[in-house]
Amino acid sequence: MDEELLPNAIGWLNYTVETELLMDEINDSTNRISHLVDAAKQYSQLDRAPFQNADVHELLDSTLLMLSGKIGQRIKIVKEYDRTLPKIPAYPAELNQVWTNLIDNAVAAMNSAGGEGTLTVRTALDHERLLVEFRDTGPGVPKEIRSRIFDPFFTTKPVGEGTGLGLDISWRIVVNKHHGTLQVESRPGDTRFQVLLPLTAAESETSEELE
Repeated sequence: MDEELLPNAIGWLNYTVETELLMDEINDSTNRISHLVDAAKQYSQLDRAPFQNADVHELLDSTLLMLSGKIGQRIKIVKEYDRTLPKIPAYPAELNQVWTNLIDNAVAAMNSAGGEGTLTVRTALDHERLLVEFRDTGPGVPKEIRSRIFDPFFTTKPVGEGTGLGLDISWRIVVNKHHGTLQVESRPGDTRFQVLLPLTAAESETSEELE
C-alpha cells in the first residue's frame, strides 16, 4: 500500500472496528432491555388472569431480576430449582409480592451483618406440596421474637425503613389465599423462610373460576 494511503486506511479500519464494537454494545443493551421488559410483565402479571396455573420458577426469576439492583453485587444468588415440579394453581402477582418481601428481608438481614452473604432459593416437592425456600446467611432471627415476626406492624428494622407489614401480608397471601404454610427456621448464619403450597386448587376456587 502506498504510504500516502496508509493513514486513510488505518483510519478506516479504526472506524470499522469502533462501529462493530458499538453495534455489539447496542445489541447487548437491547437484549438486556428486552429481558427487563419481559421480567416486568411477568412480575406484574398485568396481562394475565389473576388466578391461573403458574410456574413458580418463572415467578422467582422475574422477582430476582426486578430486585437485582437492590440485592447488589456483594450478595451471591444460588438457585436450587427442581425443574420437574408441575405448575400450580395460584395468584401469581400475589406470590411475587411474597417473594419480594422474603427476599427484601433476607437482603436486609445480610446487609446488617456487613452487606455480604448468600441467598439460596430452593424449590422441591415436600409431601405432596410445593416448597419454595429462601435461605440467607445473615445473623438469624432471635428465638425470643420468632413467634412475633408474622404479627402486623412488628419489625426489627430501624424507624423509617420498615412498616412491619411485609411478613404479615405474606402470611395472609400464603395461608389465607393459597391454603398453604409459611414458616421460618433460624440460627445464626442460616435462616430459612419456607413457603409450602398445595399442588391442586381447592374445589371452591375451581368452581369460582368456572362461573
